[in-house]
Amino acid sequence: MTVRVQTEDFDAGWEINKLRKARKDIGAVVSFIGLVRDINEGDAVSQLTLEHYPGMTEKSLQAIISQAQTRWNIIDVLIIHRVGTLQPCDQIVLVAVSGCHRAEAFSACEFVMDFLKTEAPFWKKEVTPHGEHWVEARESDDDAKQRWNTNKN
Repeated sequence: MTVRVQTEDFDAGWEINKLRKARKDIGAVVSFIGLVRDINEGDAVSQLTLEHYPGMTEKSLQAIISQAQTRWNIIDVLIIHRVGTLQPCDQIVLVAVSGCHRAEAFSACEFVMDFLKTEAPFWKKEVTPHGEHWVEARESDDDAKQRWNTNKN
């Protein structure tokens, strides 16, 4: 299980290939790549800055992985999350999950991403034509997380 919080971009293909080749019993790898949007809630976004608490953020991400491991029989999880100043179309996050079967890998990947959006201590500041502002938590992210409380798989 690997967690990296970094300013540098990542090569998703290389990272997924490395995860895939780690073991011979892997039957599925499911991944998600999050990108900086150029528009958010009707405003053009020219820049996004992500901040975090070093140490605390990594522990939070490891805890999310641990929760996923208790729910699904997965082999490995990789989370790479970028911080710093990013531009539209830049990659922000990679979540990749390997498992013996696709259903568990899909569910675990979606779970990790839903919890990352609500539980991991990241803060986003957008630059728009109206100036800079901190991005508020979204109700839709809370709703996505909440469904896992009633649906164990």
